[in-house]
Amino acid sequence: MPKHFEESLQHDIDQIRSKIGEMAALAERGLRDCLTALREKNRVLAFSVILRDRQIDELEVEIDRLCLAYLVRQQPAGGPLRMAYATIRINLEIERVGDYAESIARQLLKLTSMEAEIPTARFVEIAELSIPMFCEAVQSFIHQDAPRAQAAAEIEERVDVLKSKLNADLMRLNRENHLSFEALNALMMIARHFERVSDQARNICAEVHYMCTGQNSRHGSFKPSRLLFIGRRSSGPSFMAEAIARSFNPPVLTFASAGLEESPADARTAAFLTGKGLDVSFYKSRILNQLTPTDEYQVIVALSPDARRLFPKAPTKVVCLDWSVADPLLTTGGPTEIKTAYEKTFQFLHEHIRDLIQAVAGDRLV
Repeated sequence: MPKHFEESLQHDIDQIRSKIGEMAALAERGLRDCLTALREKNRVLAFSVILRDRQIDELEVEIDRLCLAYLVRQQPAGGPLRMAYATIRINLEIERVGDYAESIARQLLKLTSMEAEIPTARFVEIAELSIPMFCEAVQSFIHQDAPRAQAAAEIEERVDVLKSKLNADLMRLNRENHLSFEALNALMMIARHFERVSDQARNICAEVHYMCTGQNSRHGSFKPSRLLFIGRRSSGPSFMAEAIARSFNPPVLTFASAGLEESPADARTAAFLTGKGLDVSFYKSRILNQLTPTDEYQVIVALSPDARRLFPKAPTKVVCLDWSVADPLLTTGGPTEIKTAYEKTFQFLHEHIRDLIQAVAGDRLV
């Protein structure tokens, strides 16, 4: 490839990336100003977010023009062509994030005239996940960093959980007459928009994945499928199953485990798994209502008969599997009997999880 063509190509790419960064910075500023305005009931700041949205719209048009000029002038192929295509899609995602900031600001203007008890800490919590996730997604594009995009995409599930908790808090305040219906509606819209920022960030990550690898992942192959293991106790077979699943490290799956009963990490189980070379540092005792609603998982595995009642009601797209297995913690007898029980449960889970991951991930399993 002639040197002058390489230089011209790189100049155009750098210019497009710079404009994307500028646009994303404006969107981030709008979101952060919204958060400040929420804390302070600052009408002036809310108005400024609304007025600045025009700058984001103008940049969207300019980036589209730059991409079109790049395609016509450079006639790119391969990676440079994927970059242009991904940029056009990412440009739209960032513009939507700017729209969310504007919409949040408009809801804030409604709230400033109301006497409302606002759980500000909850909004800060969700914003401090979704905004950095958005920034990381954009930076992964600018630096062409697919692993960085993958790491950012995984935050989205945590944002969903926080939004559910926030909505529950708002509904409780409304029931206790601390929050009018009008204020409730405005605050739930704000929560929804902050959550939607993480959705747009996830979409940006999918485009970065495509740009860097050539694998089209817009329709779910990039967004990790969620698998949930449910047991009687959070430290029982569900803990073991999550450790085993994580050891396969599939690129398109994420895992969670929970129990019907909360229980601390069992030292014996942790020692057994560590002896198998598995990482157990991820463990956190969780009961089901601390996770994303079950109908937002793609696969749910019940590891005890009583966990089956938590399967989502039909019709549903969730795949529900009954793998009821003995909990080795309940085994009586000497060390030999206990070790045998652990091995039997481990082998059962390892075989079934391997087959399940292979079925979901196919040849993408690593």
